[in-house]
Amino acid sequence: MPGLTESPWPGELGKRVFENVSAEAWKLWEERMKMILNEYRLMPWQKEAQELVAKQMEEFFFGEGSALPPDFVPEQSKS
Repeated sequence: MPGLTESPWPGELGKRVFENVSAEAWKLWEERMKMILNEYRLMPWQKEAQELVAKQMEEFFFGEGSALPPDFVPEQSKS
């Protein structure tokens, strides 16, 4: 499975992700990250948002998975 071409995040966490996460897994994380930013109405350039995203990223890849925001409602499939 192809890996990432560069570190996607600064610091030690970015290094761990680069060394251990596939490009496919990173795409899954990007979707989760968008959902987190939207549900919590975060601005990605704010330090608090970056800290929350980093914590969720670490849980997603190296913990037991990141928790969904409390008010998150999944989209209903169109049938």
